[in-house]
Amino acid sequence: MSEPVSPEALSTASSTRAERFRRERTRLGRRADTLFAGLTALAGLLVLIILAYMVLTTTNVALPVFRSQGLSFVTSATWRPADGQFGILAFVYGTLVTSAIALVIAVPLSLGVSLYLVEVAPRWLRGPVAYAVDLLAAVPSVVYGLWGVFVLLPLFLQPAAEFLSRTLGFIPIFAGPASGISYFGAGVVLAIMIVPIISSLSREVFRAVPVEDRHAAYALGATRWEMIRGAVLPRSRAGIVGATMLGLGRALGETIAVALLIGSRAEVGASILKPGYSIAALIANTFGEANPEGIRALVGAGVVLFAITIMINMAARMLVWRMVER
Repeated sequence: MSEPVSPEALSTASSTRAERFRRERTRLGRRADTLFAGLTALAGLLVLIILAYMVLTTTNVALPVFRSQGLSFVTSATWRPADGQFGILAFVYGTLVTSAIALVIAVPLSLGVSLYLVEVAPRWLRGPVAYAVDLLAAVPSVVYGLWGVFVLLPLFLQPAAEFLSRTLGFIPIFAGPASGISYFGAGVVLAIMIVPIISSLSREVFRAVPVEDRHAAYALGATRWEMIRGAVLPRSRAGIVGATMLGLGRALGETIAVALLIGSRAEVGASILKPGYSIAALIANTFGEANPEGIRALVGAGVVLFAITIMINMAARMLVWRMVER
């Protein structure tokens, strides 16, 4: 007959098993952490490799055109593929102008919508309105373009362009003859397309402002607007810049909607109420019928667009860093 086991022995054995289990769990946890760190590092490195490969391959395709055209590729506005002349200045100009117009319209509208949803709107209304705004991001680009041509153009773009030309035509950027198919028309549709991007990110930035800051402003006797101006907006400045740059990135690369509304006229002019062209629209409109040298030139235009996007994002990142440091 076996002897009974004392409680002290049972407690010691249980503690030993628990200690062994904790050690095994710690060892497995460390292995999992190491594996997770390796996988995330590999994912980040893979993105950089893909980006570098894309830059190198596209630049290599366009290199003959870069060598033959030289600096005139980006400083000349003459685009005559039949004569071997490839100057994309007019397309770069159109890309920047339409994107600037889009930001001028979209940023105040997006911030207004975001502040309303976060600070003013009743709780029962925030969800439906936020969902409706975010839903704009799911609309295909071609739908925006067709809607702009068949609905927005006769109802708003053309009358607005004529009004601006008639009342502010003495200013070069509003000089006539006015047309809704123009930089202005493309910029307005681009603004509608980037509103959900800037708005959704701005809402999250505004929500991240500590509630204590709001209460402190109210405790000092501030009104709602004074609280927003003094507590919410200063703390959200870096996030607003980041959201704006993401919207700008979408505007710079947009193709179909811009191609339908910009007018496809390759010239550099001061007026935003006249037709123009953009890099993305140029590639979409002419790639199918281009000869081999023209294809290289279009790829080169894409490389320039990519370089513009990278430079703008780097400048925005530096600005955000400075704001965060301050």
